[in-house]
Amino acid sequence: MTVPGNSAIPQESAGSWCDATWLASERRRTIDTTDQQSKAGLTMAFTEWTMQGVEFINCNCAWGCPCQFNSLPTHGDCRALGFVQIEAGRYGEVPLDGLRWGVLLSWPKAIHMGNGTFQGIVDERADARQRAALEAISQGRDTDPGTLIWQVFATTMTKVLPTLFKPIELAIDVENRTATLRVPGLLEGAAEPIRNPVTGAAHRARINLPAGFEYTQAEMASGRSRATGAIPLDLPATHAHLTRFHWSTHGVVR
Repeated sequence: MTVPGNSAIPQESAGSWCDATWLASERRRTIDTTDQQSKAGLTMAFTEWTMQGVEFINCNCAWGCPCQFNSLPTHGDCRALGFVQIEAGRYGEVPLDGLRWGVLLSWPKAIHMGNGTFQGIVDERADARQRAALEAISQGRDTDPGTLIWQVFATTMTKVLPTLFKPIELAIDVENRTATLRVPGLLEGAAEPIRNPVTGAAHRARINLPAGFEYTQAEMASGRSRATGAIPLDLPATHAHLTRFHWSTHGVVR
């Protein structure tokens, strides 16, 4: 479906996945809006949720991804997938422990320029309530504006495709910078350590973002993914990162 009225992130953020400047201004706007609603006797009725686990991201940028540093994407556009293994979580009274979910993403230019396309993929093992919960979280609902990657991404989307309910095979080892991913009939992906081009030795690099709206620290890796369907991907040896996360209705928990 098409989502009208979503405003793109301001151009100064340069498409960053974790832009602290935009985050601060959005938080200020959220506080101002909340104050106005309070004075008017209105409240934002969010379902409180939280989840912890591990995440695998692979995009079409070069290793390190310039978007992490408020620069434009390597090739001018952004195509990516992100998948999550929940270790512990809940959405209201709905338990989410052990479930998996992911997203396929595409923007014709930098993320902040908008016109994105989104498709969520939810673990077929989830029951009806869990499916609704994971769909809501992945689409940025029930989340304070500007505090979490999925809510920020939602503001840049003009097309949200129907959620798919599929088996998700996912294994993530953050410390060793490895991941394997498979959604039968739709996509396959993997991550491995970046290698020294001369010696072939594993090269370790991290990004630390104290105010990031996805993670505080992530391990960099080399990713490869192929996806068919509405958002096709062909990512050979491109940027990937792996991280342990703790997210909630109110953003990244630190």
